[in-house]
Order: sequence, then structure tokens, then C-alpha cells
Amino acid sequence: MAAAKPTSRKKRPTRRSRKQGAAPAGDEVLRARIVETALDIAEDWGWYDIRLHHVAERLKLPLAAIRAEFRDGDAIADAWIARADAAMLAEPAKGFASLPAEQRLQIALESWLDALAPRREVTAQMFRAKLWPVHVHHNLALVTWTSRTVQWWREAALLDGKGQRRSVEEIGMTLIFLSTLARWCGDRSAGQASSKTYLRRCLQRADRFMARACRPRRPQAGAAPSSASHSRHART
Repeated sequence: MAAAKPTSRKKRPTRRSRKQGAAPAGDEVLRARIVETALDIAEDWGWYDIRLHHVAERLKLPLAAIRAEFRDGDAIADAWIARADAAMLAEPAKGFASLPAEQRLQIALESWLDALAPRREVTAQMFRAKLWPVHVHHNLALVTWTSRTVQWWREAALLDGKGQRRSVEEIGMTLIFLSTLARWCGDRSAGQASSKTYLRRCLQRADRFMARACRPRRPQAGAAPSSASHSRHART
């Protein structure tokens, strides 16, 4: 089947552009071309039906050249999603560190989602493909990927929670991340505003929960004195 002619697409700007004069290496250019071509084909046929020989044909490359850069189609999907990580971890705007944690989390994850937004439908198909029961190796890798992405989300938001607080934060952030991503995959609202509103509400609820759960406990009135205090009184 002949491959359809790719259409030109405008690239979405990131929070910070590449430094002038720092041209990407040849291999990086080729990898970027492979990713973009695969996405173009997936826009027409769907991600699950993409075949790497179609990508090679579109680029007029031998199939071995595709294999030299990506082990399979899932690796191409990972390379595309990794661009969102780069956008989230880009240097933030001035004053970001002084914002409340809730707002820093919102801004960081919105940057991640916005980087994928130009290819939202294809990206959603990528995640669904990873969840197919027959792709057990992809299922297991998705668990690791989720944990790693949440950790980078924490870093991007400059969270410094320790001990039990950090454990609770990670559980909550994982649930928020997965539920927001699921909603985003089917969100047809302008700029995925519905998903971003959902994310904001989740973070607000989580912030209120953490404020209550981590509030220092006050000693109860009339509480029995500590054993050390009792021993001091006994000596006097």
C-alpha cells in the first residue's frame, strides 16, 4: 500500500528555545525525522496500524536505517513522549520557585501535556497500544515509566517532601497524573481546557488533604506528663 504524502506541521514552541548556534547532531536529526514521519503516517492510519517499512519508504531509507535508531515502533513512541519530559524540565519563568506547590505542579504538568497536544489523538493511541494485554512487556514498562515520570514531575515542581510526606505525595501524584492523562486522551476541548481544569481541582483537593494530614499535632489538654518529666519530679 502506497504511503500518503506527509503534510507540513508547525512546531509548538517550548518554554525555552534551543541556544543559537547549537545545531543538533546528525543522528538526532535523523531520529527526529523518523519520529515526525511515523507520526504523520499515524495521523492517517492510526498508530496501531503503522509499519516501520512505511516509515522507511516515506523517508527513502533502507529499513536497516530505521532499526539502527529505534528497536521497534514502541521506541519511536517513547522518543515522542520524551519530548514532553524535556518541555516539563525546561527552565521555568522567573518567580516560579516562589509560587505555591499546587501552582508549580499545575504549570509543570500543563507543560508536559501541551508538548504532546499537537498529536493528542496519536499520543492517546500510543498509550492504548501499551495497555494491550498481549503486550505484557509494554505493560510492565509502562509501570516503570509512570513512576519515573511522576518523579520528574516532582523535580520540575521543586518538591522537597521527605519521609512519610514524600510517600503520600507520590501516591497522590501518581493517581492524579494517571487520571488526568486518561481524561486528556479523550479531551476535545480547546487547548484541553477541560483536562487542565480537572487537574487544578485534583491538586486543590490534594493540597487541602496534605494540609490536614501533615498538620503538627498539639498535645491534648490534661495529658499525662512524660516519663522523663515524672522522674524529675520524683527526684525533687
